[in-house]
Amino acid sequence: MQQQQNTGQQQGMMQQPPAIITTKDHLYLTDMLSWNLIAMKKAHFFASHCSDQQIKAELEKTGKMHEKHYTAILNHLNPNQEASSTQLQ
Repeated sequence: MQQQQNTGQQQGMMQQPPAIITTKDHLYLTDMLSWNLIAMKKAHFFASHCSDQQIKAELEKTGKMHEKHYTAILNHLNPNQEASSTQLQ
C-alpha cells in the first residue's frame, strides 16, 4: 500500500518545466528586467556625479553587477541568442 502511494506521487511530479511562460511569469520577468535596468542606470548616474573615487568605484561595480543580471535574464529567455551575443563582446 505504501509503495503504491509513493509511486502515485512520483508519477504526478513534473520531470521538466513546461515550455510556456504564464502571464504571471511574464510580468515578473518584466519587473526583474526593469528593476535591474533602473538600478544599473542609477548607479551609472551617481557614479558620474561622484567625486570620492572609492564610492565611485563601488557604484560602477554595482552598475556592472545589475547589467550582468539583466543580461543573464535575457540569455535565459533567449538561449539561442546567447552564443551570438557572446561573440559580439
